[in-house]
Amino acid sequence: MIVRIAEDNQYEFPDDQSEALNDLDNQVVEAVEAGDKARFEDLWGKMIELVRSSGTPVPEDELLGSDVILPPEDISFAEASREFTGEGLIPD
Repeated sequence: MIVRIAEDNQYEFPDDQSEALNDLDNQVVEAVEAGDKARFEDLWGKMIELVRSSGTPVPEDELLGSDVILPPEDISFAEASREFTGEGLIPD
């Protein structure tokens, strides 16, 4: 799976980590819907770190379609409340 972090890079993300990423995405949605900014910030940081630590950066000169596009790392809680709704960013 190819995951893009907006304003950062694309990462080739291993399939065996997809469930962990989806779980974090669902938790982020729950935190946003509950209005829990601190929990959102913690989980969002974990989500970004998982993509960066488990994924392999795609070379900048290689053009690939992204399966998932995550908002930028510095997304505000207000912006997140518009992005993280329903099923989240990662389809089940």
